[in-house]
Amino acid sequence: MPAVSLAFGAVFAVLGLVVLIAVFRIGISAMALPFAAGFMLLAPIFLVGFFRLSELRSDNSNPRFKDALAGFRRAPAGLWVVALLCTFLFFVWITDAGVLYSFIIGMVDPGEQPFWLNQLQEQVVAFTFWSTLMGSVLAFIAFNISAFSVPLLYQRRATLVQAVFASVHAVLRHFIITIAWGLLLTVSIVSSILLLPLLAVVLPVMSYASFAFYLRVFPPNE
Repeated sequence: MPAVSLAFGAVFAVLGLVVLIAVFRIGISAMALPFAAGFMLLAPIFLVGFFRLSELRSDNSNPRFKDALAGFRRAPAGLWVVALLCTFLFFVWITDAGVLYSFIIGMVDPGEQPFWLNQLQEQVVAFTFWSTLMGSVLAFIAFNISAFSVPLLYQRRATLVQAVFASVHAVLRHFIITIAWGLLLTVSIVSSILLLPLLAVVLPVMSYASFAFYLRVFPPNE
């Protein structure tokens, strides 16, 4: 179902483009990477639209764009609690990255700064290193909480507490493979955000793969 998948993925590609243009215009283009990485803290919530498309395709239906939006309407209250927690972690991440940016780089004249990929100055490299190290802690927390709780809640297979506990337990029990999967998700999606419009293609592919991975860890008959 390439048409509806690309159309729904394009929504997030456009949002990503707006954010990248904004950080460049106000003179903080080195913050592009933290914003792109921060998307991974919110991504689990955006996946429910793709989960809905995948379900309809499994039932031999012909899903449309509005069906992806219906995935959000079908989300139970517990899933939105997880969404709020991920959003809180996102704001913590961006705030900390902003403070670190002000100490290491400071304001840059928007008219003089190069595109962020060309900013290989020492202070930009240092900021990227320390912000990535700091953000990895928040990313690990968010991944533990949401990796499997979001699809479990979406399919109404568990309560909020049960879903979060099951998610954390699954990540720790299969630590190597789940962390490897999380790193693959991060690298592929963050790279596609920084190289738009690849996100419109990569996000649907990785979303469907995430749903399939979840079904392997929590088979439907259990």
